[in-house]
Amino acid sequence: MLESPAPINILAILGPTASGKTRLAVALAQEFNGEVISADSRQVFRGMDIGSGKDLHEYGDVPHHLIDILNAGGEFSVFEFQRRFVKAVEDISSRKALPILCGGSGMYLDAALRGYRMIEVPYNESLRAGLATMSDTELVDELRLLKPEQHNNTDLLDRERTVRAIEIARGEVENCSKSEPFPQLQSTVIGIRWEREALRNRITERLRQRLDNGMIDEVQRLSDGGVAWERLDFYGLEYRYVGAYLRGDLDKNDMFQRLNSAIHNFAKRQGNWFRRMEQHGIGIHWIDGTGDTVWQVLEIIKKNQIPI
Repeated sequence: MLESPAPINILAILGPTASGKTRLAVALAQEFNGEVISADSRQVFRGMDIGSGKDLHEYGDVPHHLIDILNAGGEFSVFEFQRRFVKAVEDISSRKALPILCGGSGMYLDAALRGYRMIEVPYNESLRAGLATMSDTELVDELRLLKPEQHNNTDLLDRERTVRAIEIARGEVENCSKSEPFPQLQSTVIGIRWEREALRNRITERLRQRLDNGMIDEVQRLSDGGVAWERLDFYGLEYRYVGAYLRGDLDKNDMFQRLNSAIHNFAKRQGNWFRRMEQHGIGIHWIDGTGDTVWQVLEIIKKNQIPI
């Protein structure tokens, strides 16, 4: 009888925006011969540096993955992230290094840590034709029947998103036997926590620094390079609001105030997602962002006798 391969040890660093994830991940990579895997839907794109918070200067000589792998203007799905994450983990561990996942996107972290293999589901025109005859309420009922554990309410509020969610749910049922096995991971998840007011101050100060350090010019270059304004809006808050300023829809002060408020609200949503992750069985070791974060992680590893 063949023995199952030993689980792959990984560290995961999560937390809200501006919590100091990259700095901690890099420090731990230096401590444990690690390599960082970014869990961010925008850092994959070249030229989207300041707005996506790549902080490339913090990496030094620490190897990093899933950063600058695609040209701006394209799409990057959670399915594609998971596929590339698995490949990166297997590559890093094959060289006896420690994979360190780092990010604040709950959807991407879920796809990496919960041990289920996502399936690429193409558009199904015949299915969509049938769904087109159903009311919005009937579509929501259909999705809830397929996925009773549905917790992404945004898929229930927009008809097109509901249709796509049904399409994916049916595709997953029909193709579950075709999915590749997910590698067995032994994950230690570290969460960085800040008091609310301290985090708000960090978010605001970081936004000022990014605007002072060229974020507006970055968005202009992306537009000049052929990335449509609609696509920039899709890439998230920084690109959406700076784009509105460059198009003349907002003045600079309004852009700053509205973007700052939107990022604060985003940080709250991140916290809600992290709590859902815990409810779904992902244990998170929370540390204090104001303290020595590396020391706190080392103490957690020591106390829990975690193999690294």
